[in-house]
Amino acid sequence: MEENKSRIVRGYRQDAQNLQRLLRTASRADLRRSSNGTGWSNEQLLCHMVFGYMVVRALIPLVHVLVRCPAGVQSGFSRLLNATTPLFHPVNYAGSCAAALVFNHRRMERRLWLTINALERKLDRESPAALLRRADFPERWDPFFSRTMTLSEIYAYPSRHFAFHARQLSLRP
Repeated sequence: MEENKSRIVRGYRQDAQNLQRLLRTASRADLRRSSNGTGWSNEQLLCHMVFGYMVVRALIPLVHVLVRCPAGVQSGFSRLLNATTPLFHPVNYAGSCAAALVFNHRRMERRLWLTINALERKLDRESPAALLRRADFPERWDPFFSRTMTLSEIYAYPSRHFAFHARQLSLRP
């Protein structure tokens, strides 16, 4: 399990380094340009990628509660969240547009590092048994969510999310 923790942390740090490189090489025009296949600008998409980390940081305490709940409570909560999918997607989109006004290109790198450092501290304190606990998830919310996910998979999620969206950026290398 320590190897898995190390792999997760390496992914976090690689994402932060990639964000740093992208922000240092992108012009203001590059950041304003539309990304590929989304309604976001490159800057808004970068913010959304950072926001994926922030969401997981906030989600971990809830997951710790959910994994201890009876299966019926878990599945009921997951079904409720899945039922809100038609609302979730527009809120997710608009939230990233609004968040990019605050966590813009001047602030998002610092925000990502603060969030990664907090996630690393939390991950380091997790026992192997805790990382294997499963919770039901709203699989309709995100392509990287599955019906059930281990705590370890949730910690790994932000890097998968980041890598997926990095391919949608229209920034020049």
